[in-house]
Amino acid sequence: MAAEEAVEASLVGLSPEQRQPGLENDEDEENPEGGGETAALNGLVVSGNGKSNDVDVKVTKSELETDEKGMEKESTRESDSNILDISSDYPREKHISIQRHLADLEKLADVKEDEKKPCPLCPEEKFRACYNHKLHRHLQNLHWKVSVEFEGYRMCICHLPCHPVKPNLIGDQTFSKMGAHYHCIICSATITRRSDMIGHINRHVNKGETESRFITVPAPKSSLEVLKESATDVQVLPNYSTPHKTDSYFNPKMKLNRQLIFCALAVLAEERSPIECLDAFGATGIMGLQWAKHLGSSVKVTINDCNENSVTMIQENCHLNKMKVKLNIKEEDHDEAVGDEEGNTDTIEVTKMDANVIMHLRSFDFIHLDPFGTSVNYLDSAFRNVRNLGIVSLTSTDISSLYAKAQHVALRHYGCNIVRTEYYKELAARIVIAAVTRAAARCNKGIEVLLAVALEHFVLVVVRVLRGPSPADDSAKKIRYLIHCQWCEERIFQKEGNMVEENPYQQLPCDCHGSMPGKTAVALGPLWSGPLFNTGFLRRMLFEAVQYGLDEAQPLLKTLVCEAECTTSKHFSTHSPYDENKQEECGVYIKTPNTAAESYLLQGKRRSDEVIRSAAKRQKSENSAEHPAFYYNIHRHSIKGMNMPKLNKFLNYLSEAGYRVSRTHFDPMGVRTSAPLAQFKTILMKYSTPTYTVGQAESPVHLTEGVLAEQVQAAATVKAEDVEFLEDDKSGVTAAMFTDDCPTHCAAD
Repeated sequence: MAAEEAVEASLVGLSPEQRQPGLENDEDEENPEGGGETAALNGLVVSGNGKSNDVDVKVTKSELETDEKGMEKESTRESDSNILDISSDYPREKHISIQRHLADLEKLADVKEDEKKPCPLCPEEKFRACYNHKLHRHLQNLHWKVSVEFEGYRMCICHLPCHPVKPNLIGDQTFSKMGAHYHCIICSATITRRSDMIGHINRHVNKGETESRFITVPAPKSSLEVLKESATDVQVLPNYSTPHKTDSYFNPKMKLNRQLIFCALAVLAEERSPIECLDAFGATGIMGLQWAKHLGSSVKVTINDCNENSVTMIQENCHLNKMKVKLNIKEEDHDEAVGDEEGNTDTIEVTKMDANVIMHLRSFDFIHLDPFGTSVNYLDSAFRNVRNLGIVSLTSTDISSLYAKAQHVALRHYGCNIVRTEYYKELAARIVIAAVTRAAARCNKGIEVLLAVALEHFVLVVVRVLRGPSPADDSAKKIRYLIHCQWCEERIFQKEGNMVEENPYQQLPCDCHGSMPGKTAVALGPLWSGPLFNTGFLRRMLFEAVQYGLDEAQPLLKTLVCEAECTTSKHFSTHSPYDENKQEECGVYIKTPNTAAESYLLQGKRRSDEVIRSAAKRQKSENSAEHPAFYYNIHRHSIKGMNMPKLNKFLNYLSEAGYRVSRTHFDPMGVRTSAPLAQFKTILMKYSTPTYTVGQAESPVHLTEGVLAEQVQAAATVKAEDVEFLEDDKSGVTAAMFTDDCPTHCAAD
């Protein structure tokens, strides 16, 4: 027992290093002769014999194991802290201004009833030490009530010298003012205003940056949502449909837009293969992934984006869809392959460049532009290197300027003067095409419009590129000004030529200028005056939509075919449209196979045998075959006190009168017809019924031509009398101000 007590007493004064056997052996080797009390104790513990010594050895081993575990825990803590310091700027401990409850904030002050304590978040010169009740009110009113809440924590306002402000120089003295601020719980940034702090936290949340992200190096996978569209999976960040709040923008409402672009690319892939296509603004990469997944080896897809986070998201989405990725960042090629599964031969090239740069450096057969807002800044680069007979499609989402809500922005971006009209959507499409035409003409290229769609959220334009100065001149001649009557909304394009006309109002079919006072018409534009659709291309797009099962695009494409042909016929054949040897698309004849055995793949060369371009044949096309420009809204021109006929019946009435007529996708109640506005109103009035005969709405009241003329003339007379009355009223008030009969002058006299 005495020996055991002596051993325990000797171990109490030893350090953990001296208790480890490895260190003891090293010390024994270095000091074989011993030397002092430590050597004797080591010899007693390690090499001692007897029962007591065995017990002592067991005790020391257990103590050594506990010491080693403690050291391992300390090392892991140090490594974790090093990871935190390296991975992010997130602090190891939250700032004292970030608390969960008000009581936690009061604990920092160590409040006692009989002692004065300073505020933990204010310097002494700002708030002196005080008693319990006063300090409690100060913390509650000044710090806690103006805090910003996030995930159960309160970021209270802080007055400590954490956020220095520029010093104020007053005479020879310098006053260093410390500003009030907030500490961000996520990135530990200091922000002065509460509203700015709330916006700062919201930006973190919208980007998926929460507190857990800064604790661990990789972003949590739970914050990423997987969406599926057209058999393609994409990962998106929270708040993915708001472009200002996320790097990888994905709008589910643009699904129809993506399907139309896919159909256009599928038609081009049938003409020649393989084709190089570019998605200049990839975001999540959904569009390029759909191209590569469905069209396979017939396309070589390049997805570009200038944002690094978007490029990372595109790579992850490619891996998610089992696609090989070829990463190209600033002329540094890095090949990455995912899996070696059978049939996995699709490779997508992902680039991180500015859209203008990549379109200047490389040539493509198909280019799609979908920036946030206007696309006029990228048109010159798009037409610089696009190949002959290639396709350029662009989506413009700046509808506030295109739809005449911000007219000054339309003048700034597109150089067009516009006003809000009943046909404002078609006006927007013609504005965009005019900008595309001018950009292509600067590169000695002409365009042929294949498709123009203007819906609620976007304006989509798809054009085919024709290389050469002659097509460029022909396209530039189709840019004209539009004369629009503000009284009856009649419209007509100005005649081609440079001669100035004495009376431009004579070009309008209406006589509002003669019957109404003042200037009644405005000049809009310059606009594209050519056709907006190509029937052959639209039919082939419809076939591709049916083949790939794009249900949302099929009804719109059927409407577009009817609108391009200006007919109400809705009988479409969904079989292969390649049953003619040649199809004309705006003057370009493309040879297509009759059977599946034949495969004429057009290479897009200028002098190809399959492609015949002739200016004479383009001029030979009849103007009557083109659809009429613009449309009329049936509700806009309805007669007050009369019930209009059904829209489909009204289309039949116009067709029976000998006019070409169709519905339009621009307006659900719009009618595209070759009839002038006067005849349009006459037929509408002829088949309208009075409001009081609701039961006889199906049987139209056939009015005589004399009665119709009288009613039209009466309506015009009423409008003229109202205008004359207003003019007389204004002139009378103006004259009374300068005569002695004015009551104001009489009272003054």
